[in-house]
Amino acid sequence: MGESETRSLTPERDAVGMAEVFSLHTYRSSRSGQRDERSYFFDTLAEYQWARDAAGLMPASIDQLVKPVIELCEHYDVVPWQLTPTALDRYFAGPGKRARPTVLAKINKIDAYFAFLEQRYAGEIHRLFGAVVESPVDSFDRRLHHRGDFGLRVPPSPRAMREFFTAWRAALPQSRKEAVACRDYVTAKIAYLSGVRAAELCGVALGDVHWESGRWGRFVVQGKGARGSGPRPRKAFLFEEGRELLWWYVEEVRGLFRDDPEHPAAPLFPSERLPGPVAALNMPVAPEVVPATFRRALKAASRLYLPGPVPELFPHLLRHACATHNYERGMTLWEVQRMLGHIWTTTTVNYLATAQADPEQADRWRASAARAGQRLVADRGSLR
Repeated sequence: MGESETRSLTPERDAVGMAEVFSLHTYRSSRSGQRDERSYFFDTLAEYQWARDAAGLMPASIDQLVKPVIELCEHYDVVPWQLTPTALDRYFAGPGKRARPTVLAKINKIDAYFAFLEQRYAGEIHRLFGAVVESPVDSFDRRLHHRGDFGLRVPPSPRAMREFFTAWRAALPQSRKEAVACRDYVTAKIAYLSGVRAAELCGVALGDVHWESGRWGRFVVQGKGARGSGPRPRKAFLFEEGRELLWWYVEEVRGLFRDDPEHPAAPLFPSERLPGPVAALNMPVAPEVVPATFRRALKAASRLYLPGPVPELFPHLLRHACATHNYERGMTLWEVQRMLGHIWTTTTVNYLATAQADPEQADRWRASAARAGQRLVADRGSLR
């Protein structure tokens, strides 16, 4: 597209009107008959940048997200939902050919934008323009690239979590392998109460638990470290409820597994299966349960017992739930940061995006919308 054609991507309202991005669905529903596809395309770019800005991406990163989309659409003079895998291959094998890492990065960004379109506006685009939204980046181009999580990690409510763990515990005596079911239940609830990552929690040994820390109790985990600095030990707190639960588990359940629970290196949460070489050597210590096993057990239990709109749980969502619920109950941001083991406060803030206790939440989202609108309207030349 030439300069005049590029200008056609400019919305038909002034910069002040970008506040309407905040209620974009309503705006489009009332005026869809007066808008062409390019204007609609421009609005999706604005909202995509807004969503990424609200999720915490840096402005420089946000500016780079839409450039490959505009580049490809300008070359073919089409809107994104008219692109095909063949067109994408032809472009990056010809005029758009660059170094392999550059091409792969552009393809990934195009695919990420289409993931956003599919989740939010596929139905609306089909109603307005009769087009089916499908990424031109198919499985042959994607190279197993993860398309990203474009929704906020919204945890269940505190009430839903209480009902979930109550129902799960009541069902433990009916389990086919009661000891394994109890282990999975305790692992999940300790992860929720302490905010510890799955990989950290699975690696805890019985010797890492310190009962002498008053009525709260604590244990030591190997944190992943910041910016690739490597694992480093940190303290995780059980609080009173977690201490009582873990004491019950150690006293009543841990001895039911086949290894020696009094061995100093025995894992807190052992695997039920002993590898052949370990069993042949009659080792006193069983291997620790792996995060994948914990993830499967939590997913299965949440499908059975979790009430409310959240369909299922995964380990990292328990960490988000821990941070959000404690913050809503009055824990300070610094305390939540310390509990999660974060180095940077900005990392902790991303965990609290759904906390109702944040009085600045509404202003934060509106500010993000304003920045996205200004970036696209006032500085659209930087997008090329």
